[in-house]
Amino acid sequence: MTGFRLIHRVPYYSQWESAALVAEFVSGVRGAAEDPLWLKSGADSAEDYAFWAPRMCGMACLRMALDHWGHEVPPSVPLVREAVEAGAYVRTEEQVKGLIYAPFAGWVARRWGLYAEVRPELVVGDVGSEIARGRVVLLSVHKSIRTLDPVPPQRGGHLVLAVGTDPDGVFLHNPSGLPGRSQEFHHVLWADLDRFFAGRGVVLGPHA
Repeated sequence: MTGFRLIHRVPYYSQWESAALVAEFVSGVRGAAEDPLWLKSGADSAEDYAFWAPRMCGMACLRMALDHWGHEVPPSVPLVREAVEAGAYVRTEEQVKGLIYAPFAGWVARRWGLYAEVRPELVVGDVGSEIARGRVVLLSVHKSIRTLDPVPPQRGGHLVLAVGTDPDGVFLHNPSGLPGRSQEFHHVLWADLDRFFAGRGVVLGPHA
């Protein structure tokens, strides 16, 4: 934690192309294959896009970081395919294992020359320190952080990007956050973060 407010002006990317429709996607009112902007993802079909969109929180966080540090931002589905080739995801039939941190960090460092450090034991106090160094942090949280669920069923399973901190909490870009509520610069109190945060993540910085 830090004793001052510091927010990096990181561009926001949703894991779905239509960020304004996330509430409908996560509630099941609308299927991802019905995303009117799915072609922007670079997927071969709406079904291909619908398979990956709910699983691309890590790729959305990476796209935010790439944009922030001036790199070309690949479309989401070609990017996730490259991540699969790098071992950051393992796909078997209709299941996907990942994001797997170590191969992800190695790929990011090789591919873009970014600083990428796996932090299997990450405490909330470290987040402010990394933000102060000019970095951003992928945090493993439960997806219900989007509504600050008072009793989430578990910690972890979803990735958000910490882009700022102040004495009271952290500012998050949430790839599956709700528009106008918890997508961009969502301020989450440290005490609230604790019930969602799995205590692990990946730190990204502008150079190796």
